[in-house]
Amino acid sequence: NISVNEVAAHYTPGALDDLVIPEGAVVKLDVGVHVDGWIADTAVTVDLSGRHEDLLAAVREALERVVEAAKPYMRAYDVGKIVSATIRSRGFRVVRNLTGHTIDRYLIHAGLSIPNVPDRTMMAVRLAPGMIVAIEPFGTNGRGYVVEGSTVNIYAYTGRKPKAALTPLEEKALKLIVERYKTLPFTPRWLARDLGAEEAEKAVRGLASKKALIQYPILVEAARGLVAQFEHTLVFTEKEVIVTTLS
Repeated sequence: NISVNEVAAHYTPGALDDLVIPEGAVVKLDVGVHVDGWIADTAVTVDLSGRHEDLLAAVREALERVVEAAKPYMRAYDVGKIVSATIRSRGFRVVRNLTGHTIDRYLIHAGLSIPNVPDRTMMAVRLAPGMIVAIEPFGTNGRGYVVEGSTVNIYAYTGRKPKAALTPLEEKALKLIVERYKTLPFTPRWLARDLGAEEAEKAVRGLASKKALIQYPILVEAARGLVAQFEHTLVFTEKEVIVTTLS
């Protein structure tokens, strides 16, 4: 993901993209890698102007404090409490409807959301041994809430049969997706080398309309405020917490 300024998440270049990062932008770089389906997810924010380092510092510190406090059986509620208190203490708002998440093999979002605000419904939820968790605070000088935009350049295979018959192009695209990415997120430009850019975009849109793919639209800060993000992946064991995205 290369999400710029008020775009908080889920922007990546399309197969026919000609956008340029503007001068002085705040840029979120969110990247994932996997080994045999086991995923590490991490993110940093870069301030190209140097004028928004206080925002970046607030979110970076929030992540660092969670990592320092992390221990087996930590409450998910306490993650949100730490993130919220840290970012608010520096005069910014937490993006309250963006969360961290559990990870499983070939699943970047494995079902459990980890709040960035103190959510009392999560007080009984523990980060237990065996869990892989992405801790992912977002801070903003805007409203603290994101809405979906119209751009979609990230998709993932649902693992289920499409809801309608596929065209030959869609069948070819789905075969490539399943073989290469399974249920991991991907972008149509990765298929352009096999199908051509326009055909890749067409095939993926068709597969999404037939419910073979999950769509991840861009997420935009509601007041068009700047957004910063930092992220690490933590593995919880019986004795310790391992941060797989720290060198």
